[in-house]
Amino acid sequence: MRRTLFSFILIAMPLIMQAQQLKFSNFDQWITREIKESKIIGGNTTTLYEIGPTGTWNGRKPFVNQGGSPWANSNIMAKVAGVVKTNVTVYPEAHKDGKCVKMVSHIVGVKVLGLVNVHVLAAGSIYLGKMREPITSSSNPYGYLDFGIPFAYKPKAIQFDYKVKLSGKPDRVRQTGFSPVKTIPGMDTPGVILLLQKRWEDEKGNLYARRIGTLVHRFNKNTEWVDGAQFKIHYGDITRESFYKDYMKLQDGGDDQKYALNSKGKIVKVKEVGWGSPDDTPTHLCLQFASSFGTAFVGAVGTTFWIDNVKLVY
Repeated sequence: MRRTLFSFILIAMPLIMQAQQLKFSNFDQWITREIKESKIIGGNTTTLYEIGPTGTWNGRKPFVNQGGSPWANSNIMAKVAGVVKTNVTVYPEAHKDGKCVKMVSHIVGVKVLGLVNVHVLAAGSIYLGKMREPITSSSNPYGYLDFGIPFAYKPKAIQFDYKVKLSGKPDRVRQTGFSPVKTIPGMDTPGVILLLQKRWEDEKGNLYARRIGTLVHRFNKNTEWVDGAQFKIHYGDITRESFYKDYMKLQDGGDDQKYALNSKGKIVKVKEVGWGSPDDTPTHLCLQFASSFGTAFVGAVGTTFWIDNVKLVY
């Protein structure tokens, strides 16, 4: 009897380990934040949402990940020249017997004393990592993101449920609030990016990486819910593969450059200096879902992306 049970366990283990749920990635638990904005811009109270154990984090205090949650998102509290402003582009929404993530691209408006109007295009995103609040400037929004988590495994694919609603507009816009609105050719698309990196740091605190694994996918059509979709992770240098696109290139300093926290407590660029071997072991996993794909302040109003049940497949 014992031998039969042991044999069953050995057979069943590979099946059990095929898809591994990331922590809090069923998105059924959320933390709510009630933040009162400054009176000079209206004094409204806004509800922000964070992925983590059910609870509250109220008041004008910088948020830090709770309960071991590896997730951060684009809901932020900014404090510029003493003025507190919030942005909400990520929401929990009912899905099946629980909840999912809803990410939207919209215009954030700020009216100072009822006179000065500033409007910014903001996209919704969730990612593995941390956000360093408060945001004090719009000049380099990625410089507040500690992007990626320690990770030393090599999954075959990522799996998740998703739903897409495109804006219906043929082009995107770049709207920063401080320069004229610029039309960017090409339809806005939600997307997912997964990078497996082998990182290291030099004596000055600069971060470098080799790209070990890559998955970048953009969704270019409307869908209802698609459950259990799997997307293959490709290892090594993929530049000669038929599926390779320019947006899969190395992160070597462009406008969408990713940042991370170094050992000196400073968030710096993670410069990818080359492609790693498929046999290399990564040190970090970078994963991001976004309603608009590209650089900051670029997208189309109305683009919406829903995500649920994120897993890594081995």
